[in-house]
Amino acid sequence: MASFSSAPGSGSYNTTDNLLFPPPPPSVITAPQTLPDASLEPTSIQSIITSLSLTAFVEGGYMAETDRNPLKILSPFPLYPATTFSCSDANQGSSSTDTFDPSSYYRPGFDPKLRNASTTIYYLLTGANGGAGGGGGRQGGSPKGYLHRNRGRIIHTLHRGRGRYVILHADEKPCRVESFVVGKNVEKGERVQWIVEGGKYKGTFVFPLEDDEDGDKGDGDDEMIFISETTVPGWEVFDHDFLDRKGLEMLMEGDEDKIRQLQWLIKEEQ
Repeated sequence: MASFSSAPGSGSYNTTDNLLFPPPPPSVITAPQTLPDASLEPTSIQSIITSLSLTAFVEGGYMAETDRNPLKILSPFPLYPATTFSCSDANQGSSSTDTFDPSSYYRPGFDPKLRNASTTIYYLLTGANGGAGGGGGRQGGSPKGYLHRNRGRIIHTLHRGRGRYVILHADEKPCRVESFVVGKNVEKGERVQWIVEGGKYKGTFVFPLEDDEDGDKGDGDDEMIFISETTVPGWEVFDHDFLDRKGLEMLMEGDEDKIRQLQWLIKEEQ
């Protein structure tokens, strides 16, 4: 019987079949949802963060925009924000729709009728509890990227590390759940490049080295997922939304088994 831990504070449950994907260990599932603190990361991770000027990101992990194509094109998207959250800061969410202000999703100079042709970022997820070599009881690490959706098409390229992506095809009925491993072992079917079309939710988690699904330990400092993402048309917070519990229930058509397997990838409203 396979055991699967559910969301933080909700215990665990057992299921005999119908696993959507092999679950990660509790250290990943119960990792705090607060913005990560780079000072708690292992020295090797801190070096990457500092060298590339990465900052903590609301999706989980760290990011830095490296390119915004100056070419402007007409937006193919609706003229209203994708998200239902209200923000005073474009990178921070709030659950109150009563104070919803669409202009809070406009970065300086943003025109909802236009988009940059493309944007590119670095994105880094790190191992739970400080990652490889963290130790000392530190509670660093940001091992999961919460289920979220973008309107644009995103091309992902792996630089280092290993983990699993979970894709919810919200534009299909019934909603298809897809998962795959990203890593350098292409002979085993791991992906070093993958594309997520707009309108689909994606979530991610890092493989802890000691609990790697295939027993591969890597190089000892690869408890991470370090990638580049290119979004076409260019990324805007205006075109981004997180999946909430109600949305998950609707997509899974009330299937409690599937909901329990996915709910720990839901970002809780702060």
